[in-house]
Amino acid sequence: MSDIENTLSSSQAGTATASKEVPQISIRGADISDATTVAPFVHALVDELSGGETATMEEVFEITSRVVSDAGVIALIAFADHQPVGAMTLNECTAIYAGGKLGEISELYVDPNHRSHGIAKQLLGSAQSEAKPHSSNVICFGSSGFVGSSSRQVSVSQSRLS
Repeated sequence: MSDIENTLSSSQAGTATASKEVPQISIRGADISDATTVAPFVHALVDELSGGETATMEEVFEITSRVVSDAGVIALIAFADHQPVGAMTLNECTAIYAGGKLGEISELYVDPNHRSHGIAKQLLGSAQSEAKPHSSNVICFGSSGFVGSSSRQVSVSQSRLS
């Protein structure tokens, strides 16, 4: 098993007790050195949304390395009791309706065994804090309606930064 696959496996392996209690959550920014931590979450997200039609882990790792090192991307990793359990990427975009710069969440994934603990909400809160100095007052993200890669439907939500 590769180091990349070990990251997600170790996250899932330690979840039997974590899912019964609310774990201690911490979130920090990710950079190129964190690609091996972020890539398994992106791979799992794409796999979940596409019904198993996804790139290899190595391909996802290569793309993740490029994306997290991009100056217009903010990548975040969520940890539960010091184990990585989720990741998010936020891209700087420009739109007229937003009045200029905005943040767009491209990926947001929380390990299934750690869902319903507010981790995604904390990632969104961190994204808002990180985006505020770089963007206008809007963050966009798909909130529901994802259907396989061939017929992708996305509902877009907007969150105004205060």
